[in-house]
Amino acid sequence: MKNGNPAVVGLAGFGLTTLLLQFHNLGWIGLGPVLSMGVIFGGLAQFIAGFQEQKMGNSFGFSAFVSYGAFWMGLCIIWLCNHYGVYESSHTDVGFYLLAWMLYTAIMFVGSLRIHTAMAVTFGTLLLGFLFLVLEHFVSPAFKTIAAIDLIICALSAWYMMAAAIINELADRVVLPLGKKIVK
Repeated sequence: MKNGNPAVVGLAGFGLTTLLLQFHNLGWIGLGPVLSMGVIFGGLAQFIAGFQEQKMGNSFGFSAFVSYGAFWMGLCIIWLCNHYGVYESSHTDVGFYLLAWMLYTAIMFVGSLRIHTAMAVTFGTLLLGFLFLVLEHFVSPAFKTIAAIDLIICALSAWYMMAAAIINELADRVVLPLGKKIVK
């Protein structure tokens, strides 16, 4: 019996939730859809996909999906705590939260260079997105729009990898190429 690829769910959840947050950051939607998907799809589903990656022996996928699933659940908890006035986080507090995630993402970006080009593009744009969000919190609000545009590209890159995993498997050949390793 062949196992399904848990990355397709993890990438779908990451991509969708990241995309919705950028729509919010650009002022196109409210926080409700982001919070809902942040808990369920970006959070819980990604978290579960990560534990499935562990069963498949994929340490990179295990770390990425469990960690970013926890990122989304944590961010949603911060928003809920702020909304209800419990353990409120300041703008600076959230900036340091994002800084910590930027540092983790830098480690994952280095690892992604040894997987394929599409993974490196996704983690490279994610790393830049966190950098721009950190700058938005500590330097200038102008970085928020730059971060949103970059992270839309990141979300679509994640979806491209998801689509490649599904379509290439169904076609039994490479329809959507992922590129070569950047570092061997």
